[in-house]
Amino acid sequence: MNPNSRPRLTIALGAVALGLMLVFLSGCNALPSLTDRTSSTTDPNTGGTRLALAHAAGIMAHPGKSGVYALSDGRDAFAARALLAQAAERTLDVQYYIWHDDMTGTLLFAALRRAADRGVRVRLLLDDNNTTGLDALLAALDAHALIEVRLFNPFANRGTRALGYLTDFHRANRRMHNKSFTADNQATIVGGRNVGDAYFGAADDVLFADLDVMAIGPVVTEVSKDFDRYWNSDSSYPAAGLLPTVGEKALEELETIALSIEQSARAEAYVRALRNATFAKNFAAGSLSFDWAVTRMISDDPAKGLGLAEPRTLVVNKLKKRMGEPVKELNLVSPYFVPTDVGTDALVELAQGGVKVRVLTNSLEATDVAAVHAGYARHRKELLEAGVSLFELRRLSQNSAKKRMRGLGGSSDSSLHSKTFTVDRARVFIGSFNFDPRSSRLNTEMGFVIDSPALADRILDAFDRRMPTEAYEVRLAPDGALYWLERQGKTVVRHDVEPGTSLGERAGVFFMSMLPIESLL
Repeated sequence: MNPNSRPRLTIALGAVALGLMLVFLSGCNALPSLTDRTSSTTDPNTGGTRLALAHAAGIMAHPGKSGVYALSDGRDAFAARALLAQAAERTLDVQYYIWHDDMTGTLLFAALRRAADRGVRVRLLLDDNNTTGLDALLAALDAHALIEVRLFNPFANRGTRALGYLTDFHRANRRMHNKSFTADNQATIVGGRNVGDAYFGAADDVLFADLDVMAIGPVVTEVSKDFDRYWNSDSSYPAAGLLPTVGEKALEELETIALSIEQSARAEAYVRALRNATFAKNFAAGSLSFDWAVTRMISDDPAKGLGLAEPRTLVVNKLKKRMGEPVKELNLVSPYFVPTDVGTDALVELAQGGVKVRVLTNSLEATDVAAVHAGYARHRKELLEAGVSLFELRRLSQNSAKKRMRGLGGSSDSSLHSKTFTVDRARVFIGSFNFDPRSSRLNTEMGFVIDSPALADRILDAFDRRMPTEAYEVRLAPDGALYWLERQGKTVVRHDVEPGTSLGERAGVFFMSMLPIESLL
């Protein structure tokens, strides 16, 4: 044998061995069959529930329109979910990408369980990418006679999930990013927030600037029907076939843990603040002031989770149709803004055509995913040259400077997380869609398109009021270099390198911007 051929033979044999091992591992950890899975749908007969009766007059007075209430405050967002769980009489349909088992996550798990104890049917659909450590708790909930838990694109191997990426990357890389919380098919919450302390203003060291919408009226039926699509999709697996069997004591333990948390000084202070908040009082009194507007839900076909969705069924294409082409103004807020060459060209064309284009995203010091920032940074100069205005949220709290970013993931004590944009101060999108390739091509997404100049004005007023004090404005110097303006009261400070970052961090982002990973971001 030619000695020069030995390395190639070794590599070939190694590849064959690796392939056989992956096939073996895949076969040993196959997902259960969906043949015996039961189908279920939304209960349409909820017109006599308290939630329906409370809003019937308003809905009748605004035919064809839905009532929307923006939830910009994290505590109001938690209260809205907790109050809907308490008010539900027939059904709760709940769908999330992330659900932490921290204080607020545990309290909402307990709220679902208590609703089921009252006779409410609860369907909980979670993406399986972030359920590590939750198997026993989810199995306990699923053991309740009126609670069913399903996992979207689950990992068959519960202990070593990385094997799922090795043996089934095409599917495992596609996640369900949708977020909705619907009670009695009468009221729903849709937006950018996952479930956890960081999203609800309950974390001591993390703050996410986020946005949800509570809605009543005809759009709720659209959300309920969409939940049914995902619940009965080929990516939705009953938890009972994946998780360990648990006894009745597991549910009792959940209640014990929830009670322990509720009785803690931290939780008591948080709940007390909720009760005293204007939102909770108005909700209880039935006096929330809704914006009445034509509201359309858009979402991806759940077949996207298997890479089988047709282009016309994708959110990115529906957004173009529903929002229309900007004529005067486009304001875009996205925590993970990776415009790609195609998106950059589109924004450049708008700006050069006279449309005022403004973008707010996370700064390098505030982002929790440095690799995504790298995907955005490589397009900044071209956008600025065309006249697009770029703002980057600062790290709002300065008391955690030691929590600097590490590796590709990053760590931050404040971060933008809301996903919204407005067109011509007339139409608003609020939802889960990030302006990046992952949201466009890989993950499933959803949101509302709201025809409301009043809501658009409020969002933009907040943008104009807060950006000077909470964000850096990125500028382009005559020599083509970037610089950042930071306003501190009446003083404007110029930074010639990305503020609040080290040379190593900037070098790491530059290196990542050179890698061919943009399609995965």
